[in-house]
Amino acid sequence: MKALAVDLGGSHATCALVGDQSVLVSKVVATDGSHGLEPVLPVLRETFVGLLSQSRMSASDGEGLAFSFCGIVDSSTQRILATNGKYDDGPTLDLVGWCRESFGITLKMANDARMALLGEWYAGAARGSNDVVMITLGTGMGGAAMVQGQLLWGKHFQAGCLGGHFPVQFNGRTCSCGAIGCAEAEASTVSLPGLCKSNPGYESSELARDEPVTFEKLFQYGQKGDHVAIEIRERCLQVWGAATVALIHAYDPELLVLGGGVMKSASVILPYLQNYIHRHAWTPWGKVKVCAAELGNDAALLGAIPLLRGLADR
Repeated sequence: MKALAVDLGGSHATCALVGDQSVLVSKVVATDGSHGLEPVLPVLRETFVGLLSQSRMSASDGEGLAFSFCGIVDSSTQRILATNGKYDDGPTLDLVGWCRESFGITLKMANDARMALLGEWYAGAARGSNDVVMITLGTGMGGAAMVQGQLLWGKHFQAGCLGGHFPVQFNGRTCSCGAIGCAEAEASTVSLPGLCKSNPGYESSELARDEPVTFEKLFQYGQKGDHVAIEIRERCLQVWGAATVALIHAYDPELLVLGGGVMKSASVILPYLQNYIHRHAWTPWGKVKVCAAELGNDAALLGAIPLLRGLADR
């Protein structure tokens, strides 16, 4: 089975032709979510035409186009419901019609976090597990849940995909979603600069002399013994620990998969969270296994095959 797949983020899109469990060929193109989705569609069409020509394939050789979107998606009608500031014209667009007109094939859509979980379940770290929660630690914090082999969707298509918006601090920072003290607002890449500057010792730390601050630098300076970096690192680990316990209590998984760019420091994060969960999550049946995602940026693309096959449909 082959398929077309696009993973659309806020500043770029990856277009790919995927095989059964591999990305055959792909190309990343720049996008600007602030200008809407409609101007991006001709770019996606042109990119796929080039990939198909390069691979000596036609669109009809595939089973369809899987569209991974960075917002809330109605997977029953293949419509975008909400965008949170990116591609705000998305809910007005008929992407099924665009795909049929452009390529003569069907289109199916899902939220990017659900697509990443589908990919890891089908071809990565979650193979063989049907009760899984995935959380991505990056610019924000995404999440998705699978219960007994089916993705969790919910009546309004928000169930399971707001893992970064579980409150962990009742009097914390205001989150982009409007809530107070969400895990994303307390320990994500977008919140890290403010978190650092609020630390009383930050200006005199080694970390402050190497801006812009990233989690990679935070963990490096923490490893070198910088006290401010250690304090902020420990706070972030505790936030992620609280968030993962909340996810476990909410969705009853046997496996927790952690992805995203922050997982470059998996050697520190994984044992910390495994220990935290074992101490604080109430799972009388046994212990939740914690592992790192395996597919990296290909996860959402490789979710195309199970999405188009309906393997995890509700």
